[in-house]
Amino acid sequence: MPRRPATVRARGLGAELRELREKSNLTTREVARMLGWSASTVSRTETGHRNISSEDVSALLAVYGVAGRERDHLLALAREANQPGWWETRHPGLPAQLTALIGFESQATRITDVALIVFPGLLQTADYARAVMEAAGISAVHAETRVATRLGRQAALSRPNPPQYLAILDEAVLRRPIGGRNTMAAQLRHVLNVAERPNVEVRVLPFDRGAHAGLAGSFVVLAFPKAPTIVHLEHKRSSLLLDEPGDVTAFTEAADLIRNVAFDPIRSAEFIAKVAAEYES
Repeated sequence: MPRRPATVRARGLGAELRELREKSNLTTREVARMLGWSASTVSRTETGHRNISSEDVSALLAVYGVAGRERDHLLALAREANQPGWWETRHPGLPAQLTALIGFESQATRITDVALIVFPGLLQTADYARAVMEAAGISAVHAETRVATRLGRQAALSRPNPPQYLAILDEAVLRRPIGGRNTMAAQLRHVLNVAERPNVEVRVLPFDRGAHAGLAGSFVVLAFPKAPTIVHLEHKRSSLLLDEPGDVTAFTEAADLIRNVAFDPIRSAEFIAKVAAEYES
């Protein structure tokens, strides 16, 4: 069975606990022996794939000799680790992988979105999102819930200390008239407005670049202050979160290669404005 997606808070807490263990020069086996746990329990705690109580964290901190404000901070993280986010309380029933992705977006420090087919969810207008969902055969009632969720996700780009966001858009994304000319024109103008934010960079990958490192499909890379970087892949009926270092490295290297062959931000903005004008004419 697929492994339960780790929550953002659990991954962050786990990363801090792993850092403390390494500073203490202890192995997972040594910590497990001290606490009467298994080594896999310690490992799953550090990756965020295990529900952990504040009592468990307190025991770990005692082993690592942590006290004072740092102890209070980590115990607070433990109490919050499994609390639901707004996307789970307002829209219950969303797929587990989607709720995990939204949580990761809300905590990431850098997001790289390589989009080959449609505009990324973090850049979509409501009308464009509805048109995408209508084309996929999603009922109007369910579509509105998903649109609201998608728009709520976009708050990640304007939160305090927002992530550095890079969107690399294949020219096909700009040229595919989803929702009609008016919807596309408004969508392109929206992207130009978002791209004016200091933490947002948009690059266009034109057709004339030919083959490139992203031909296998769209993907998203999310980086965090302490927790390991992850990659999100989305398919029609499912999505996948990759966190194995080898898998993640392959995608981060691909993102760098694609970025280097795409237009720079200024030329990209000019290109997007030109295509928007074509839809408006």
